[in-house]
Amino acid sequence: MGKFDFQRIPAPLLSWYRENKRDLPWRGNPTPYEVWVSEIMLQQTRVEAVKEYYVRFMRALPNVQALAECEEEKLLKLWEGLGYYSRVRNMQKAAKQILAFYGGEFPCDVKALQGLAGIGSYTAGAIASIAFGLPVAAVDGNVFRVAARLEENSSLISDPKYRKYLESTLSAVYPSAGKDCADFTQSIFELGALVCKPQNPDCANCPLQSFCRAYQNGTQASYPVLPAKKEKRQERVYVFLIETPQGICIRRREAGVLKGMNEFPSHVVLGGETPENILNEWGVYAFTEIKRKKYVHIFTHIRWDILCLHVQADSAPFDTYTVDEIDESVSLPTAFKQCQGILYG
Repeated sequence: MGKFDFQRIPAPLLSWYRENKRDLPWRGNPTPYEVWVSEIMLQQTRVEAVKEYYVRFMRALPNVQALAECEEEKLLKLWEGLGYYSRVRNMQKAAKQILAFYGGEFPCDVKALQGLAGIGSYTAGAIASIAFGLPVAAVDGNVFRVAARLEENSSLISDPKYRKYLESTLSAVYPSAGKDCADFTQSIFELGALVCKPQNPDCANCPLQSFCRAYQNGTQASYPVLPAKKEKRQERVYVFLIETPQGICIRRREAGVLKGMNEFPSHVVLGGETPENILNEWGVYAFTEIKRKKYVHIFTHIRWDILCLHVQADSAPFDTYTVDEIDESVSLPTAFKQCQGILYG
């Protein structure tokens, strides 16, 4: 079978996209800042979930300078629920770099973009093509899936050589410049999201059906080729919602996953420790257990089997906040936010 001709895909894909694209708050004629914020939020998160976060974030931090100068706790609160908090911390680092080295304006050079904290080849390609109208491919999971099925490519999507091949191959067939470049990048994203889905692709409504090799051979389910999944490490974790006359206890995590984030005091169970042992080690002696709740939280490489305990104590060696203060201004990762529900029933 001969080499697949990617030159055939821009025209039908652009036509399809302009008729079928979703109305999303970061589309239209976005600035580099708007593209950047949306693309970082969309990593590992569904579009529908991102919409509300994006609008709230842009209202609070409408430009690079506002992001660079934002207090960390406010920044983390704006990001609360999206996970991967290192991403928003890197965004703030990058915003400070843009102010320091580029006068507050995004560089339009791809290599310069990749020199900013947290911006890799994908995000740089998205900013360059969507915001600056440059013929630069942005290869994400949707693009891997669409391209792999079109040419029945058996390369592992985790192979850096395959990513470079796709970036080069797709960049070579981009429209010359301008709005068409922006639309072409988004058209592949959109096709992967709406039609060329991981499961049950809607091939009947695909504008590329006539020359898709996977469709012709009925091999859609075989592409793209994913790396073998690694078994997640399992940990038992106690999370304590300690309620004192002064408020509910919060502390900063000093190590491990979610380091530097706020938490209800927690402990990874290594042996036969009981909740009572842990509270006593922290200096919490006079306490009453009100309720307990079990739940599971999944990280990329770790599974937490959590036992959350709501206890009332006369005092505890942690900072305290009211429920309203936690809701309004204290950022809590989802792994711990779930425990707060124990207060309400």
